[in-house]
Amino acid sequence: MSREVAPADYADWLADIKVRVVAARQRAALAANAELIQLYWQIGRDILERQARQGWGSKVIERLARDLRMAFPEMKGFSRANLLYMRAFAEVWHDGQIVQQLAGQLPWFHNVVLITRLKDDPAREWYARRAIAEGWSRATLELSIRNRLHERQGQAVTNFGSRLPAPQSELALETLKDPYLFDFLGLGENAHERDIENALVRHITRFLLELGSGFAFMGRQYRLEVNGNEFFIDLLFYHTRLKCYVVVELKATAFKPEHAGQLNFYLTAVDRQVKAPEDKPTIGLLLCKTKDHLVAEYALSGIDKPIGVAEYQLVRALPEPLVTSLPTVEQLESELGAIEDAPSPESGDGE
Repeated sequence: MSREVAPADYADWLADIKVRVVAARQRAALAANAELIQLYWQIGRDILERQARQGWGSKVIERLARDLRMAFPEMKGFSRANLLYMRAFAEVWHDGQIVQQLAGQLPWFHNVVLITRLKDDPAREWYARRAIAEGWSRATLELSIRNRLHERQGQAVTNFGSRLPAPQSELALETLKDPYLFDFLGLGENAHERDIENALVRHITRFLLELGSGFAFMGRQYRLEVNGNEFFIDLLFYHTRLKCYVVVELKATAFKPEHAGQLNFYLTAVDRQVKAPEDKPTIGLLLCKTKDHLVAEYALSGIDKPIGVAEYQLVRALPEPLVTSLPTVEQLESELGAIEDAPSPESGDGE
């Protein structure tokens, strides 16, 4: 049997159809998720209104959960715990427009994390927008909240405003944070620079997560040669959004002005020897054990290259986030899983 010969452009056409099918499925999934989130918000709003107007107690919610599960046995979202989350969801997000624009773009359990781990609306909105923009998993969202990312983002001392053009300077500033949290390394407060560097490379995945999205690791002790002299950069990265190299230098001491001078030299060398013509100016990040904010400002004001100075913490000093009286996400997932596995009401084993 002769093999059928495909048209010349068939492979490209098939690839295009596959892309469109995947995109259509993604849009359908997002639309379905948005409808579910809107439904949960409406149910939560109704519970709030009826409790306020009619003095509903917890027994009514228990009955509602039971009746909804009997009416819709194929759905596992109508446990008592999840109805309480719907109530809390509607209580937190008063505006249905915000629910559509933000909460509706996130999976339900992302929303549960936002309402249980954060206590003010601006923080919830900030994390919701970041989770949507960067496609965070729930684990990444929880870690970012635990590490109080919104309080640290853009807090490094920099000279970006005077050394970079306006669009890039703002993005570069938001890329850095202060302090950086290295408690995952398992090192004591008095660890040496090389020990920290070695540990960061061993835990490069966690390190990149702490640095933030867009960082690509290029190497450690990156060798530069200037007029026959060798110099070694602690850590070299490339940032895909900033379109530039990022030189990271570690100092296991307090910040000193001469640190900025040394890093300025490294940035000049990278710009001349490594940077491609289409790359933006290389950025430097000094990670120090401690810093005096004013001393760092003075030091950077006389530096030609864009540099940021931030502290790092080897032992966690940030307080833990809010813990609510609602069940944890894991407890809720376990409960919903148990409901899904339970016999249906028609089997005679229902409530």
